[in-house]
Amino acid sequence: MRTYVKHFLFCLIISFSFFLYSQIEEVNPPDYIKTITFKSNNSEQGEIPIIKLNDPFYLEFDALVEDEPDFYYTLEHYNYNWTESDLAKPEFLLGLDNLRILNWRNSFNTFQLYSHYRLEFPNAQTRQIKLTGNYLITIRDEEDNIVFTRKFIIYEDKVDIKLDVKRSRDVTKIDKMQTVDIEISGALKFNNPTQTINTTIIQNRNYNTAIKNLKPQYVVGDKLIYRYTKETAFKGGNEFLFFETKNPRAALNGVETTELKDLNNSYLRVDTSRASLDYTWAPDINGRFKITAVDADDINVEADYINVHFALNIPKIQPDERIFVYGNYNNYATEEENELFFDEESKNYITMLKLKQGFYNYQYVILKKDGTLDHGSISGDFWQTENNYKVIVYYRDLGARYDKVVGFSEVSSTNITN
Repeated sequence: MRTYVKHFLFCLIISFSFFLYSQIEEVNPPDYIKTITFKSNNSEQGEIPIIKLNDPFYLEFDALVEDEPDFYYTLEHYNYNWTESDLAKPEFLLGLDNLRILNWRNSFNTFQLYSHYRLEFPNAQTRQIKLTGNYLITIRDEEDNIVFTRKFIIYEDKVDIKLDVKRSRDVTKIDKMQTVDIEISGALKFNNPTQTINTTIIQNRNYNTAIKNLKPQYVVGDKLIYRYTKETAFKGGNEFLFFETKNPRAALNGVETTELKDLNNSYLRVDTSRASLDYTWAPDINGRFKITAVDADDINVEADYINVHFALNIPKIQPDERIFVYGNYNNYATEEENELFFDEESKNYITMLKLKQGFYNYQYVILKKDGTLDHGSISGDFWQTENNYKVIVYYRDLGARYDKVVGFSEVSSTNITN
């Protein structure tokens, strides 16, 4: 009996600890919520939201319904590893949250009716985010159900960050991988940096493939140096595919034909595998998207939604594998909405997505039986690929109660070296 009780208590403690310290995952929106974007004065549309402390920024999204539903927002602070921090809300927030989003407008002169919502920070109720760190914004409906969540990061420039992108030091992968070298220095005096510093690298704004919790490899004076062989290496991938729908009646970049039914439809050119081809440079925006529309004075409410039809011609995949098309436009999610299915008539994998007019980057990935994502089987992996890398530096001093974000920098692999 004692053994059973001990075992039960042990399992209870482990379960509670897992719940308490498990990393938070973003909740993706239902199908009627589209075009979620964060933007600050210094960021582009479709960027991962990394915002300087005290810079104004805003969250925007569309609700594709005929009425104007009410939405509410809350903010929470998280540790570097996206476990919930110990801070009480008044410690990181000046003002209130859990309030209704008041700024919305209806679409104008569009086939698809929608309401466009905009939430600005600071605002009259949420007057200031006081601390740097990881944050999660949760959008709820009037019945308190979670509609979606999004991560964002607030930082300060307390350190200098030097970044270099190099070909892999692993000779067996030198043709397929890139490595990010990091050197951190500056006025901040690090206490025991191998324990107090954590660094994250994000490739092409895709937080799902980020390398996290990196420790400095060497400490030389006031410099922290990361020159790893494997720990900071990413597969090079390939340039993103792209299409443009700013004019719904024209076959622009990537579009083969258009058709007006209930909505405008854009049928993209059939894509094929690029894995066995030689690398070819093509200009892209590294996974981002940009809302644009001809003859629209205000794209927020005048840009229409287009049914975009994707087609991929490759040999049949294994029965226990799945293919998805994704990019920053849907937060690199792999869900039923963006899954491709084999069409017996055309012999292509196809799907249709409803997307706001604009310019979009996208790529195809295969979800394997073991749950891993294979980016290279369709697109290929090349060391020459131009990628964007963002580096975030977290610091928690000895005895401190939260992780500060003390530095942020980014680099392109345009000038990659050996």
